[in-house]
Amino acid sequence: MTKAELVGSIAKRTGVERNAVLATIEAFMEEVKNSLEKGEDVHLRGFGSFVVKHRAQKTGRILSKNTTIIIPAHDIPAFKPADTFVDRVKNRNKQA
Repeated sequence: MTKAELVGSIAKRTGVERNAVLATIEAFMEEVKNSLEKGEDVHLRGFGSFVVKHRAQKTGRILSKNTTIIIPAHDIPAFKPADTFVDRVKNRNKQA
């Protein structure tokens, strides 16, 4: 599902104008990005958490040149789904 399809689906379901739904989704995504940039996690009960994961420094290889490189420590954004969300996806075929 694309963002445009998501906006259309929410607008149809709620009866709210597409532009208002789009603005809300854009604002939500911007707030999540801003929070993660600050190192703050975003927790949505029953859905999941947007978190910042720290990756330690490690040694990598460039196979074409047969050399090693040092990959510095860095942070990456990640999503951890809630247990109830994971259960619904795992059991989706049983419900149908």
